Parts: sequence; structure tokens; C-alpha cells
Amino acid sequence: MVGIITGASSGIGLGIAHVLASNGHTVYCISRTGSPKDASDPKSDRILHVQGDVTDSDAMKRVVDDIVLKEGKLDFLVNNAGITIKRRAEEITDDEFALVHLVNVFAPYRLSCICYPYLKQSTNKGRIINISSMAAHLGFELVVPYCSSKGAILAQTRALAVEWANDNITVNSIAPGWFPSEMSKSVMDEKRKAQILSRMPVHAFGDTKDIGGMVAFLLSEYATYITGVDYAVDGGALAFGF
Repeated sequence: MVGIITGASSGIGLGIAHVLASNGHTVYCISRTGSPKDASDPKSDRILHVQGDVTDSDAMKRVVDDIVLKEGKLDFLVNNAGITIKRRAEEITDDEFALVHLVNVFAPYRLSCICYPYLKQSTNKGRIINISSMAAHLGFELVVPYCSSKGAILAQTRALAVEWANDNITVNSIAPGWFPSEMSKSVMDEKRKAQILSRMPVHAFGDTKDIGGMVAFLLSEYATYITGVDYAVDGGALAFGF
């Protein structure tokens, strides 16, 4: 299969790309840098990095069209790119709130629509996988706009799944728990780290291969009847009681 992962220059996105490449998929990693942030990242002939701004719809259409022209098809899209701003809600400006939703909600929506006519033609059934978050299910302080955006992406996943159910496309999402990433590091000091680990039954952070494995399953022949579902890969965080 041939597909796209956004925000894949590092962290979860790049981790997913490596798992998919090892499973024989060809992956186009779209990021602002157009290259891995870590120059020592292992190279793969099946991972191709492309520079692009997911909030620029015209540019994204050109990128997608170029990929299809080169590969002759497009089978999947993983909407992974996202941002957050760590600040109390009353201190967030209108522009900051709008920016978080532009990147986390509008960009996946528009890119899904750009990819739609190609995914519809996939011989493997087109797949869209949105990366949601624990923040779509739980409240977190200091990141209210992020929580709002991830709740929206969860609703968007379900709505597109229903609307495109008869168009040869499945739409699902994955809610990661806490995984090493630049974004998670930006909102996690030692106190918060301890709080997070105590809130997970396994008391450990995840490995990006766990998310990659779930994506690989959702691209497989065993997931063609699954759509509109959000999968928590979280070390039991959502199940944990008090």
C-alpha cells in the first residue's frame, strides 16, 4: 500500500512510518522540515520525506497529486500532525486558540477531502487514520484548546466514517497515551511526569511501535469492516479507576 503520514519528521509519526515500511508499505512523510529531525534516524527506501505545511490546502493538493502521479495510487492517510500551547485557558489569545484548531482539526479535515477521490479508488479499500488523544476523553489543565481540538477530531472521525461508509473508505482514530515526543516534552516537567506515570496501570511510557502496530492493523485485510472507532493505546489510562 502507498500512503501519507503528516507530522512525521520525529516522534509518533516517524515511528509509525518505520513500522509500516517494515510491513512493506510505501510511506510519504509530510512535515515542515521535509526531513527527519534526527539526522541519525535509520534510512529506508520505503520512507520518503516531503516538505509541506498541512495548513496550506493548495500546497497539500499539489503534494498529494504529485504522489499519486508518481505511485499511480493512494491507499491511506494518517493525520498525525498536531500542536499544543501550554497556558491557562484565560490567558490563551483568540489567535492561539484558532491556530491549534487550524492545525489539529481543519488541516486533517481538508487533507482527508483532498485525498478522498484517490482513496475511494484504492483496490485495498482506502483508509484514513486520525491520531486523536487521551485529551479527547479526559480533561487536562493548561491545554484546553488542545483538548477541544482532539474532541473535535474524534467527532470528525465518526462523521466522516458514516458519510464515506459506502465510498470504499474506512475512517478510524487512535488515541495515544503518553509517548516520547517533542510535544509531550513541552508540556511535561518532572512533577507532571510523576503524575502521568501514577495515572497509568502499567506505570510506563509507550513505545511508538505500539502506535505503529495499531496503524498496521487498521491498514490490514482484517480491518476492512472496522470504521468510526477510536482505539486507545494508552497503557490502561482510560480504564484506570480511583
